[in-house]
Amino acid sequence: SFYVRSFEEDMALVEEIVGRNYDDARPPELRGGNGPSRPLLSPERSLGSVIKLLTPNPAEFTPKYNAWLESIPNYVRALVFVIKRFYQPEWGKDWRRHFGVDIINGASGHELKYDGRKLVANYLRIGRQEDGAWRTYKLRQDFVAADKVQMEDDITASVVVPARCLVGLPGEYDGHPSLKLAQNCEFRLFQRPDDAIHPGLDRQAEEDMAAPGLFCSNFQPLTREDAQGIVEEVAVQDAFTPPMREHVAQNAARVDDGYSICSARPRLVGGKPTKNPRYLQLRPDLARPRDRYVAEMGARLYRRLPLDAPVLFPVIGVLSGRRNNRPEEGIRPLCVYGPIHYQELPELFMDYVCSVTGTSPSTTGAGSEGALTKGPFNAIQTTADLNNALVAMLLTGYAGFSSAAGFIGPHLRVDHDISLLIPEIWCRLFPHERDPRRLIEAGHLEKLEDYSEGGRRVLASRLGYRITAKFVRTYLGRVFDNPNAVFTDEILKPELQDPAVFADGVNNIVEAQQRVAEAYFADGTIDDACPPIKALLHIMARESYKGKTANDPAIRALFTREALLASDWYRERLATKQQRDVALWGRHVHSLTEFLARAGHREEAKRLGIAGRLEHARAELERVSAPAYLKALVGTIGADPIHRPARDPEPEAKSGAKARGMSKTAGAAGESVAPRR
Repeated sequence: SFYVRSFEEDMALVEEIVGRNYDDARPPELRGGNGPSRPLLSPERSLGSVIKLLTPNPAEFTPKYNAWLESIPNYVRALVFVIKRFYQPEWGKDWRRHFGVDIINGASGHELKYDGRKLVANYLRIGRQEDGAWRTYKLRQDFVAADKVQMEDDITASVVVPARCLVGLPGEYDGHPSLKLAQNCEFRLFQRPDDAIHPGLDRQAEEDMAAPGLFCSNFQPLTREDAQGIVEEVAVQDAFTPPMREHVAQNAARVDDGYSICSARPRLVGGKPTKNPRYLQLRPDLARPRDRYVAEMGARLYRRLPLDAPVLFPVIGVLSGRRNNRPEEGIRPLCVYGPIHYQELPELFMDYVCSVTGTSPSTTGAGSEGALTKGPFNAIQTTADLNNALVAMLLTGYAGFSSAAGFIGPHLRVDHDISLLIPEIWCRLFPHERDPRRLIEAGHLEKLEDYSEGGRRVLASRLGYRITAKFVRTYLGRVFDNPNAVFTDEILKPELQDPAVFADGVNNIVEAQQRVAEAYFADGTIDDACPPIKALLHIMARESYKGKTANDPAIRALFTREALLASDWYRERLATKQQRDVALWGRHVHSLTEFLARAGHREEAKRLGIAGRLEHARAELERVSAPAYLKALVGTIGADPIHRPARDPEPEAKSGAKARGMSKTAGAAGESVAPRR
């Protein structure tokens, strides 16, 4: 319900706020020639505009006006937003009669009602205090959660194509010369329902785990008596959502001696619940195909596409997730990132090369999860993946953002709360608002600079840019009633929590990047890296490449689309792709010709349409062999040569790589470093 402290007093304050003249909010130089300020309840002023106007902003508002805003209680400000949300122009100034409270024991109640019906206030958790208390914030009264369709998980097939090859796309894709299409290869998703231990909190996990055909691990096997014990805990049983409540009740009434599971009963290890419960979730778009169909049909109608045309959803943003840990015994910190960071390609790929990750309940040690569970699916050298990823980013022009999970600074535990918030923010930003250049120019992103701490240089610039209080004021008001309270200065700038931990965390990252980069020299795969990645590996391992650091304009120029398209190494990739396609279709032609030539296969060849397939294969062979095909490949990633003949190491690379005994498992025990495959 929606809380009011004292209805008459609160409404008097609301009336004062609604009727106030706001011409004095901005200093004269920022007012412009737009005429008098619009009234708060005017149809010409949106709810978002009202939230922005009633949120303190030192950059845009006068000190006197900001002081007045600070004097408004948060619950009164939220009450203004509710009234704005439901206000109808025909009410005029008689809006108060539509809102009221009940009289309880002769006194006014505290539950706000709109035309006699209860109002529901929704809150979102963003992290926990050190004592475990939740940090919850009220969402806007008109907030509707985005319906997320998971397009990929651990195993994804993707392709980069020139944008000119794709038709029927909306205007938000116009700024990208090439686009990536991704397809999820997995039928089920390996989920860790951390919050399911609290009955009723993770509704999706309870629905999934109450359904038949479940595969799960690390949940306690429950006997009939165990299930009966849960049912008898009335408060617990009633807190479950209906599917899990019914599931537990059915198992409590069973007559056999079998076992069952409950989403709130993870396996006990050493007398304590495990922190790594898992289950396989059927992909939501497959479990609820109607939702996906409605979304695609809506896009089809909006784009005015005929029924026989595909509805394409290319990648529009790159937002990596980071798992950050605070310092623990034997584990150095990684909690140096704010809620959202942007990194230019050199810094972004330093992180991608290193793939550093913090401790997690699902890992066998700091940073090992990715190496142990993803490596078996990909046996080629890491340089091929890095080369492909860089070429894709350069061709598409995607910006590299990231969000924080785990901890922000040593004192704020956020788990995956921010990771879940980011899609809600991003889907409410227009394409130009997601442009990092515009965000930097507008002061929504600030660059971290290197500094000295205890006589040692801290390379904080490796973290790139982070969002500012201005970003919070401008964009989080599209989600929250009181955006300034969600991300405080201590969250936006984790070094304010503990400068020593911040400095050690940055040093930990830089040292990990150095160790991982050294491994490329030790095993010779430095020779397989494309020139920009090769330069980056030198800088990570030796601080410079041919006398140039990461900030040198010549190094930065390597990470541009123009340099890529003009380079010999990109042309080599395109030629390699053509050669492999010619070889592939040549094999197809040869195999089909041999099949047709066998007298005993005539009937089978006729049934399978081998003659038609052979004709198609010959046509494709002719197409990929033509010079025009090579030209058409421009804008794609081509194909990586995979491995080049070993060459003599460059002077910078000779300095004792063998003596260091480096292996691709970078980092010693107890360090927050991800081993390379």
